[in-house]
Formats: sequence, structure tokens, C-alpha cells
Amino acid sequence: MSTIQTEGIEFADKLRRNMSPSQLYEDALRYEPGTAISSTGALIATSGKKTGRSPRDKRVVEEASTVDDVWWGPVNKKLSEESFSVNYERAVNYLNTRDRLYVFDGYAGWDPKYRIKVRVVCARAYHALFMNNMLIRPTQEELENFGEPDFTIVNAGQFPANRFTSGMTSGTSVAISFERKQMVILGTEYAGEMKKGVFTVMHYLMPKAGVLSLHSSCNEGPDGDVSLFFGLSGTGKTTLSADPSRLLIGDDEHVWTENGVFNIEGGCYAKTIDLSAEKEPEIFNAIRFGSVLENVIYDDASRVVDYTDCSITENTRCAYPIEFIPNAKVPCVGGKPQNIVLLTCDAFGVLPPVAKLTPAQAMYHFISGYTAKIAGTEEGVTEPEATFSACFGQPFLVWHPVKYAQMLAQKMQENNVNVWLVNTGWNGGAYGVGKRISLKYSRAIIDAIHSGELQDAEYSTYGVFNLQIPTAVSNVPAKVLDPSQAWEGTTEEFNGTISKLAHLFQANFKEYADKATPEIIAAGPQL
Repeated sequence: MSTIQTEGIEFADKLRRNMSPSQLYEDALRYEPGTAISSTGALIATSGKKTGRSPRDKRVVEEASTVDDVWWGPVNKKLSEESFSVNYERAVNYLNTRDRLYVFDGYAGWDPKYRIKVRVVCARAYHALFMNNMLIRPTQEELENFGEPDFTIVNAGQFPANRFTSGMTSGTSVAISFERKQMVILGTEYAGEMKKGVFTVMHYLMPKAGVLSLHSSCNEGPDGDVSLFFGLSGTGKTTLSADPSRLLIGDDEHVWTENGVFNIEGGCYAKTIDLSAEKEPEIFNAIRFGSVLENVIYDDASRVVDYTDCSITENTRCAYPIEFIPNAKVPCVGGKPQNIVLLTCDAFGVLPPVAKLTPAQAMYHFISGYTAKIAGTEEGVTEPEATFSACFGQPFLVWHPVKYAQMLAQKMQENNVNVWLVNTGWNGGAYGVGKRISLKYSRAIIDAIHSGELQDAEYSTYGVFNLQIPTAVSNVPAKVLDPSQAWEGTTEEFNGTISKLAHLFQANFKEYADKATPEIIAAGPQL
């Protein structure tokens, strides 16, 4: 079992490889305090002190083979090869003290031409079951012939990093070495670090192979028409792509190739705060035996989960295999996209619920990646705040954002794709005054995109941002479509707020202006 990527780990009699969910349940319940079975059969686990990702503690090893490829800076902070070796050794030493070591071997990517083999080594049954759900599960035959992995995650998250190791800023470290094909996790038991670690690796390897990796969800209509949804956590990406009338290809990570799209993952990782059977039936019903619920509060006697309770964290989640969604398309592959939806959650209440974008505007808004950080997706965020995340996934970018944007522009041009900006945030006023746009209206807008209604609609120009907004959308009140009409305060307040947001856009875009074309720069808000 021990390979170059797991050197020093003593598996001996402790190895538990690709165990069934039933076996992992038994181990989790027996050995991991705070674990329970919910009334619907899901495994309830706790991730300890960390209940969200720790982006400030992410590091990429500075290596000769990749140093010129990586977009170094706040997202990809450099770590020396020596410090990575120290962390790896620390992880190995910890894992060697454990009585049980779990290994999960699976795939990232549904297209056999581009998929990679991933090995996860961890000491918690919860982590093994989580990655069993999130990676693509191999058949028995594939497992027997799995061979050497292309990438290995060594998760010793129960044990802290040494803060005095060069390059560390806390007891938490999430570090990736592309040369050694390893990821080492110390000081956080939040399972989402492994999922996003795999995505970061694919976000490097896929563009290198000439295909475009995307932080997006994806679904397919009855006629085979494919739509991509971009958006950060809390914008409705998972919710809006789980559409009963369309097949779900995936909810978070995809690759666009010469033939179409494929999902990177074998499962979904949905937020469960305020989840209800009425609002999100597909997700609600996927929470059953085999699923992993994280950091939720439940009734001691009945084991019924209270999804409104955020006393541990706002970022309560569930990881389940994609086939738990009744209309999932397995294998998770589709044709070339026809519609791209850029989702934003505008806390200022001035962006329209839907606008049709020109190619230049599409690039501008893709590179900008504006939304409001919603409480719960990262530590320390309790109120929405304006944020810009390049390519709607800045924390996971490895190359410069413009590389992904140029690849997307080429794909859009080749395939004549429609691009829409959809705001699922506030309307009638800013956060605290206005109301969150009803999910019912957002769904109606998406339906109108898919039916072709918005293709043929009448549009008017929405000032400052110069966006084309439809004058009518079925099942959406006309007043909601134009934020200046929906605004409940004074005209002066509205003008002041839209100017403030426009200034934030302009200030943010300065970082990319040197690599963007004059058309793209001109497609932003004009004051």
C-alpha cells in the first residue's frame, strides 16, 4: 500500500480501504464522539473548532516545475519545499499513532480522458465517508486495478501544524505540492478542505491540458441543452441548478472540453441552513442513509435535525452521492453549454434580478466575480459584505484569472452562448432594509431563460451598469425587475448606493486592467 506519496505511513494492520458506508457508520459511531444517526438515516458528524474553510492558511509549494504557472499572492501563498516536508513528516507521525487508518481511492472527473486518480488517507471515518461521497466511486474491478494514484491527500487534521515552522501563520495548514502530488492537512477537521483541495488540483491540471475547469453547477434540459451556473457560496448555485424539470450534471465543479462538459465530483455538498422539504425537496430528500450531515443540531430523543439552528455554525452542510438526487444524470457528462448564468447576491439592492450580457460584459463580470459574503461560508463572517472573487472562485484559482477568462471567452465565441447576470440578493433596498429576492422569482427567471422567453423579450437599458433588463418575465412582478422602481427609499439614496457599488467595481477591476482589452474595461459601470 505504501507508495512514494504515502511514504513513512505505517498501514500494517490498521488499513481500512474503501470501506462501505455501513462499516464507516459503525466506526464513526464507535470511535468519534459527537457522532449520531439522524431520523432520516444520515450520519451526523462534527468538524470540531473549524466549521468552514481556512483560506488564510492555504499554501502552495514553490517548485521549479510550477513556479512560473502559479498566480502568486493572497490566494496562493508560497511555502518552501522544506516546510512542506516538515508538515508531511508531522502528519505521518500523527497518523502512525492512530489505531485505524482509512484510505479512499476514487476519481476526480467523469471523462476518462481527463480524470485523475485520487487517494485520501485519514484517521476519521467521517472524513472517509465524506470523500466516498464527493469523489467518483470506483467499481470493484477499477479498485482492484487502481494502481498508483495521481494525487494523494494526507489528512491529519486532528493534529496542529507547528506555528514556528517557516511559512505557518497558525496551527492550521492546508498545503499543496504539485511536484510531489500531495496535499497535507493539519489543524482543521473541516472536511470541505479535502473537496476544495481536489478542485484546486484540477483547476491547475485542466488548463495545463488545454481544457477549462470551472467553479460552476451544471444541468441539462429535455432537449439536451446545457446550462452552466457560476456563483459563490450563498448565491443559489446549488439550489437553482437542482431543477426537477432538468437533469443535474453537477452542483459545483466542472470542466468544459472540446466535446462538452463533465462534472469533477461524484457527489454534492449542499448548505442546509433553513433547509425545508417545501423549498428544496431534492436536497432535503437526499439526506438519508449514506449522507454526511455536518455541525447540525438535532433533538436528542427523536434525532430530528433542526435546520434553522445555527448555534454551531451558519455553515451547516450535507455531503451525499450525486445519485441521491432523483434527476441526476449519471455518468455526469453533457454537451456544449448554450446558457451561462452568472449568479450574484447583491447586498446593496441595486443590481437587477436578471440582465442579458454582451460578450464584453460577460468577461467583465466573470473576472470581477462580485457577490456579498454570506454569513457562514468562511470563519468570522456574520453579516453580508461586498466581495469580489475572480472567476467566481478566486480561493481556488491557481493560474492568473485572465487565463481562465480568455479560455471562457474563446469557448463562448465558438459556441455562441447566451450569458445572463442573475441577482439572488436584495431588492427594494440594501441589506437590513430591502428583502432577499424570493427563490420563487429566481426560479421563474431561470425558467424563462431555459424556455427561450428571455431570448425574445423586450429590453430596456439600466443606467450606470449599462445592463439590458427585460421589461417583463412570466411570474415575476414587473416592479421587481427594475431595482430603481423597487427601491423603497429616496431617489438620492438609490443613486448614492448604485454609485458606491460602481466605485467598488471600478476599484476592484484595476487589478486586472493591464491584462484586459479596452472593450472589457468599457463594459463595466460608467459614472
